[in-house]
Amino acid sequence: MSDVLYYLLCGGLLLGVMAGIAMLSRVKTAPYGNGLSALCMAAAILLVMRRYELVSLRALWICLAIGLILGLWGAVKVKMIQMPQTVALLNGFGGAASALVAAVYVWQAGPGGGFFYTAAAITLAIGWFTFSGSLIAAGKLHNRIRPQPLIWPGHSRILILTLAVMAALICLLPLWRQGSGAVAVVLSLVSLFFGVAFALRIGGADMPVAISLLNALSGTAGAVAGMTVNEPLLVAVGGVVGASGILLTQIMCRGMNRRLPEILTGATVAVKPLPAADAAGEAAGNSADSQLQAGGDPAGSQKPADDASTDRQKQESGAPSGGKKQEADVFAALRSARQVIIVPGYGMALAQAQHLLKKLSDALEQRGAEVKFAIHPVAGRMPGHMNVLLCEADVPYGQLYEMQDINEQFAHCDIAVAVGANDVINPAANTAEGTPIYGMPVLQIAGAPLVAVCNFDRKPGYAGVENPLYDMDKTVLFLGDAKESLAKLLQALDETV
Repeated sequence: MSDVLYYLLCGGLLLGVMAGIAMLSRVKTAPYGNGLSALCMAAAILLVMRRYELVSLRALWICLAIGLILGLWGAVKVKMIQMPQTVALLNGFGGAASALVAAVYVWQAGPGGGFFYTAAAITLAIGWFTFSGSLIAAGKLHNRIRPQPLIWPGHSRILILTLAVMAALICLLPLWRQGSGAVAVVLSLVSLFFGVAFALRIGGADMPVAISLLNALSGTAGAVAGMTVNEPLLVAVGGVVGASGILLTQIMCRGMNRRLPEILTGATVAVKPLPAADAAGEAAGNSADSQLQAGGDPAGSQKPADDASTDRQKQESGAPSGGKKQEADVFAALRSARQVIIVPGYGMALAQAQHLLKKLSDALEQRGAEVKFAIHPVAGRMPGHMNVLLCEADVPYGQLYEMQDINEQFAHCDIAVAVGANDVINPAANTAEGTPIYGMPVLQIAGAPLVAVCNFDRKPGYAGVENPLYDMDKTVLFLGDAKESLAKLLQALDETV
């Protein structure tokens, strides 16, 4: 195969991968986009095998068959709720594969000058760091490792020292060819340790950022591995994955009002209790003004002119005014509601309650209500987690609203229902300085006239911050399994007023 033909075919496959990624941005074309990208990658593997005359290598076909079987088995066995840890594992495997390519290059004293050995050293560092960090992230997401941040004494100094050692070894490997194998082993071990130390201190609301960052690093490792073996197709595909991961990381940081250096240095993990004065102000929640402030509406959403108009709106929505609301108020509000906003969270995913939530939505619509789903950008354990689960339950994509599009509507709905959400609706994000969620934009559910919360218990969410929303007069808690709570709401809809 001539070089010109090979590069033309590589360019065509790369365009196919990018077209598939573009199709993922639209719901109707997403499955086809995923299939197109997968097909192009499979064709790329066969093309490289043909290019380097590896088609007759029986051991390679056996390895490909094993990988195909494992992939098909995982696609069948892995549940949607397990997607975050699965994505983390796939990121890790990608990093390990790139590191192994670099390791073989060094051990076999591959051809080329200092540039290629430097690329191999960088691949070893990034690849093994991605591998070990992804394993820790997957363990946290799967509750095999304590999900909260684990901070060692002098943790920041340890990370800085480890980075310095990694940088020194990267510089040493291309200079000391005779001992490059030993340097590669030490560099690999140091990088593995760095990945563990890095991932252990990340927790709480920062996990979606960690997942997207590890995705970017996995692609970067692949691109640099392509430079190591002088394979332009691997460089290009790895670059696409790395760039998309970086863009996703930026989107996640923006959604959490975080700076990436704060997350990487652990500046967001310090937890302080909610100040007593703030907690009292948040828990009061009796006037519309204080409720909207508790929701943290920086834009100053429209509020009723006086308490009388507030009470009148609540009565029209089916939520009687005055005093602590009860379950009966929620049932009455649902029966007469004209606009309902539902906030799904990770607890919904754990309880596998998305199908029952779809039934609740259908029942409300049959009564003439308009139902909208408010999606926080970091709800769940990875970007888009809630979108995937709700689409699995056949919730129309047009009913899913991003945070910036739905926040102003909470104050005008009849009732808001949160299912398994905690951190993304926690108004303490606006007041509790020093906590992992402080400054993070949250869904303004506290601005709704009546709030129903279906959570397993009152314990803090993944970020470990108490939620003052639970103590507001407008809030009714349905504690226990989300499926049972939603079944109770459905049963109440079937009853006569």
